[in-house]
Amino acid sequence: MAQRFGGKYSPTGEVGRDHPPAPPSAGQPPNLFDGKRPAKAGARSNMLFLAAVFPAVAGFMSDPVGLAWGMGGAALLLGSGLLTREGLKAEAAYDLRKVSKRPAIPRKIFGSVAAGCGLGMAGMMSTGTPLYAVLFGLLGAFLHMGAFGLDPLRDKGATGIDGFQADRVARAVDDAEAHLAGMKDAILRARDRGLEARVERFAVSARQLFRRIEEDPGDLSAARKYLGIYLEGARDATVRFADLYAQNRDPKARADYEALLDDLQTRFAARSQQLLSNDAGALDIEIQVLRERLKYETPEI
Repeated sequence: MAQRFGGKYSPTGEVGRDHPPAPPSAGQPPNLFDGKRPAKAGARSNMLFLAAVFPAVAGFMSDPVGLAWGMGGAALLLGSGLLTREGLKAEAAYDLRKVSKRPAIPRKIFGSVAAGCGLGMAGMMSTGTPLYAVLFGLLGAFLHMGAFGLDPLRDKGATGIDGFQADRVARAVDDAEAHLAGMKDAILRARDRGLEARVERFAVSARQLFRRIEEDPGDLSAARKYLGIYLEGARDATVRFADLYAQNRDPKARADYEALLDDLQTRFAARSQQLLSNDAGALDIEIQVLRERLKYETPEI
């Protein structure tokens, strides 16, 4: 019978005759980020950095005026690349959430303007004709918008949600994501792929609660300690465990740490389910009240 090969440096850790692969968890929550990857346009944004090389090189081969035009165009194209890349990241974060506010700064639009100005300056360097420079700039801006699109310009799923509460939730979720990022960064010091995967599974479960609160900001008070105290404690425990485990590979310490993650994941899943049940109960009550009111106000025929 065929047996999967593995070893210390394989992607899944030590797998083989003496280290069989761990069975998947039956109650594993779905990964909310499956099938959602950074936009392919992100790779195309790197072309803007490459395009900045040409006016810079051509500027060094020109007179002082041409050098100024070339360096200015290169600087604007570099700025366009940075703005576009950050805009794509903001758009990806916007798309991943069911309830999200539009980016505060339309980075991709600003990137289009910067690209158009940069190409216009490069055209001025090469032709010396303002009309051609303007045409190059307009063409570059439109091509940039066609390649990368516009930034999200409206809030998503925010109808009926108080803006102040939504801002509070956004700050709380950002802090919670920072704690998760700290856990993932710290566990790398343990040099154990299995533990890295275990932390990732816990992060998926925690993000289910994040999405639940984003959909109903009124649940923030009931879950604030989960987003703050519990995750901060989990991050600190991960830091201490990773430093200890990297030194002595103590199996008891590993078992205790995995038990902690199991307990936390169970608590987060239970809280998410409880908030969902509370909302369902509140909806049933509201529907019942509306039915009674309609029955009372509708005249009999």
